[in-house]
Amino acid sequence: MPRPTVRRVPPSPAATPGWVSAAGAPGAGLPRPTPRFDPGPRYVQGTIEELGTPLAEVTFVVVDLETTGGSPRDSAITEIGAVKVRGGHVLGEFQTLVDPGREIPPYISVLTGITTMMVAAAPRIAAVLPSFLEFARGAVLVAHNAPFDLGFLKAACAESGIPWPAAASVDTAVLARRLLSRDEVPNCKLATLAPYFSAATSPCHRALDDARATVDVLHGLFERLGPLGITSLEELTGLTRRVDPERRRKRHLADDVPGGPGVYLFRGPKDEPLYVGTSNDLRSRVRSYFTAGEQRSRITEMVALAQRVEAIPCAHDLEAAVRELRLIAEHKPRYNRRSRFPERALWIRLTEEVFPRLSVVRRVRPGAGVFLGPFPDRRAADAAAAAIHESLPLRQCTSRLSLKVLGDACALAGMGRCGAPCTGAQSADEYGAIAAVLRAAVAADPEALLTPLLERVDRLAAEERFEDAAVLRDRTAVLVRAVRRRQRLESLAAVPQLVIARPDGAGGWHLSVVRRGRLVAAGGAPRVGSVRQTLAGLLATAETPLGPDGELAATVDETELVLRWMEKPGTRLVEVDGTLACPVPGTGSYSAFLDRVETSRREREPFADGRSLGTRARPERVSSGARGAGGAVPPRLASPA
Repeated sequence: MPRPTVRRVPPSPAATPGWVSAAGAPGAGLPRPTPRFDPGPRYVQGTIEELGTPLAEVTFVVVDLETTGGSPRDSAITEIGAVKVRGGHVLGEFQTLVDPGREIPPYISVLTGITTMMVAAAPRIAAVLPSFLEFARGAVLVAHNAPFDLGFLKAACAESGIPWPAAASVDTAVLARRLLSRDEVPNCKLATLAPYFSAATSPCHRALDDARATVDVLHGLFERLGPLGITSLEELTGLTRRVDPERRRKRHLADDVPGGPGVYLFRGPKDEPLYVGTSNDLRSRVRSYFTAGEQRSRITEMVALAQRVEAIPCAHDLEAAVRELRLIAEHKPRYNRRSRFPERALWIRLTEEVFPRLSVVRRVRPGAGVFLGPFPDRRAADAAAAAIHESLPLRQCTSRLSLKVLGDACALAGMGRCGAPCTGAQSADEYGAIAAVLRAAVAADPEALLTPLLERVDRLAAEERFEDAAVLRDRTAVLVRAVRRRQRLESLAAVPQLVIARPDGAGGWHLSVVRRGRLVAAGGAPRVGSVRQTLAGLLATAETPLGPDGELAATVDETELVLRWMEKPGTRLVEVDGTLACPVPGTGSYSAFLDRVETSRREREPFADGRSLGTRARPERVSSGARGAGGAVPPRLASPA
């Protein structure tokens, strides 16, 4: 593809002085002299296909980093490796260790081979950045999972007071997802792509080696671009941002969507809800679904099916979030993943029997025992139940026991894990004292339940049984979170009526009326209006929850939304009917324990960012389009099948 935007056209024979036939065709008919003015060379504007910078003339700097963790907020760079290439040839390499100014965690040293001793004499990042930016000056930056590497570099520049240059970037992970299918590679990780493209260097979590492997992956992906007619930098960078024509044609669906907070519903051919979402700016959010910024495969499929968008304006973000939860639970749209089945939440129940036992149930029935939870899945519920059984010798058999019918002791009795009430070895009062520990833990004080567990964790660690200690620690953390969640829910369910106010940012107030954990009215009082007058109208029109007092009148997710809204800075409690208080002592003293568990989880998965690097089951394939007499047609994304 020629580079210049204009090209010189040589003069045609008809434009030069000479013999021209009467019919206008040179050399035909009776010749006669016809003088003509010579206009000289003509210039025409180049076509769209002729614009852009050829990839063979672009300088790329492929960069890779090693860090102490997965986020620039609490981690630092330990190594930078970069390779400069142009036209398939390596022009130079850059590599340096970096002193992160902190100890390198042992698990990072195992992963990368970089120890604290290795970086002790290395320069700090502020001294390294100028050299790296000079090496990369004028080049296009390339990285595998670019948001990670470029995010660390930008954060380091900001911390060092160095301006970040305005450079184009290419993400080989995104490019691979566009060009490869699941039949070719199971995922788009660098360790998978490098052998697929026969890279000369194997990625090994060292910066320069990984950058070299990424160079080979980049060139392998470029070979996929040639047959598609993509030969310029502009086409390459636009490949991952190009909007499917089918999606572009549906932009009119957002024309009537208003601004401000609210809920939006994408509806399908039969007017069925396909997807429910919420935003503080409805119009802007809905319009984003028809741009290149939305790349989720399931959302792409949803937009292809959508026929109209319904918008529900709300008073503020809490009302919008609550309405979203209720609509998802009611309609269960197939393209929503979260909160579709709140009725499937699991609870641990301490049964109401002479000798109570634990069972995992899906319904909370008042007066049917003590309920702990909810838990997101069976695995979490089983972990909490196992922690309870580790602390308390509750029976684990499933049959009902009475004071008259006696049986044989099970293996747990011989292990000291059960008092064997089935044999009469344990009275109902003795067994009831054990069950009372769990009831007290759920109601207010979990110390008697949790202390044996934490002591056993310390004992296992002292015996160097670290795996067993980690398993029990994680189970205990699940149990602590469940107790805390239950106590928080009950504290709000006990309040008959609560009025909350938050500043709206313009001198007014966002108002919410909550009854037994359920949002029953929402509104706003402008700066020039009367808060009390607005509140009186809200209270007069608020719904009345049904059901017994003291029980949650909403789903757990909705009540937790209200709790999080209450805990934001600046929230005011306008009116409280009843008592809003957490039980004492509660789980506050175990916050440090939960923080340590979360820190340990991040250390085990330091680079887990929640984004998928998998290929798509039905990828949007790139087609080169048709070629006609006028030349090449710009490539486009094929419409979804």
